[in-house]
Amino acid sequence: MSDSTARSPYRPDLLAGKRFLITGGGTGLGRALAGQLVAHGADVHLWGRRRAVLEEAAEQAGASRPGSVHVQAVDVRQHEAVDAAMAAIWAGHGPLSGVVNNAAANFIAQSKDLSPRAFEAVTGTVMNGSFHTTLAAGKRWIADGVPGSVVSTLTTWVWTGSAFVMPSAMAKAAVHAMTMSLAVEWARYGIRLNAVAPGPIPTEYAWAMLNPTDRSAVGATQADQIPAGRAGTVEELANLTMFLLSDACDYLTGQTIAMDGGQMLAGPGTFAGLTGLSDGDWAEIRRSSTAATEAGKKQRSV
Repeated sequence: MSDSTARSPYRPDLLAGKRFLITGGGTGLGRALAGQLVAHGADVHLWGRRRAVLEEAAEQAGASRPGSVHVQAVDVRQHEAVDAAMAAIWAGHGPLSGVVNNAAANFIAQSKDLSPRAFEAVTGTVMNGSFHTTLAAGKRWIADGVPGSVVSTLTTWVWTGSAFVMPSAMAKAAVHAMTMSLAVEWARYGIRLNAVAPGPIPTEYAWAMLNPTDRSAVGATQADQIPAGRAGTVEELANLTMFLLSDACDYLTGQTIAMDGGQMLAGPGTFAGLTGLSDGDWAEIRRSSTAATEAGKKQRSV
C-alpha cells in the first residue's frame, strides 16, 4: 500500500478502470491530484503548455504504476488544439471517465492597471479553456452513449467576487454558470458537472503570483483570517474531487462545493485587506509577479 492510500479515506481501487484528464496537470494542485488518482487505480492524462514539466509530473504521479500517466502539450485556450488532443485520447486509449478543469492563470493587481492582454491571459485559460475542454469531451460522451463527469476547480469568488483578482473572479463565475447550465442539459446523457471552490491552499507558483511580497500578504492568505485557523491541503482537495469523480453519488450534479475552512462565511473577501496598499506597494507587487512569470516562461522553453 502506498503512502497516499494509507492516509486516504477511500479504498485503493476506488477509481480502478477509470481514465481521467487533468488540465493544468503539470504543477501545483493538478500534479498532486494526479498522484492521488493513480494511487486509487485510475489512469491519468495531463495537459499543460510545458512538456518537460508534464513529463516530470507524470514520472512522479505514476511512480507506483508505471505507464498509468500520459501527457500532451496542449494550450487549452486554442479550440483546435484541444479537440485534436481529445480525439487522440479517444483513438489511442478510449473514452475518458471524467475531466478536471484545473488549468488557471492569475495574479493580483489593481483593476485600473489591467491591460486587455493581461485580462485575456486569465480569462482565456480559465473560461475559454474550461469551455473548450468540457465540450470536446462532452460531445464525444454523447456520441458514444457513455456517461462522464466534469469537475472544475473554482474559488468562492464565484459567489462573492474578489477585489484585485477581477479577471479570475469573472472567469471562474462563468465556469460556475457553465457547470449549472450543462448539468441540466446533459443529465439525460448520464453526464454530471460539479465544481470545487477551495480556500487558500499553498502551492509554489500560486503563492508567487497571489502573495508575492510581505505587504501583499495583509488580508490575503493569512491563516488567522480563516475560522479553521489554517490553510487547506492538497490531500483534502483531492479527497473531495475524487468523491465527485467516483460513482459514489450519480445523483449529484450542478453543484459547486466550497471547501475553505469557513473563510467565505466569516468574511471579508480574500483580498479585501489590500485596499490600503499604496501605489508604491502595488509597483513592488507587479515587479515580483513579473519575475515569477518570466521564470515560468523560461521553464516552458526548456
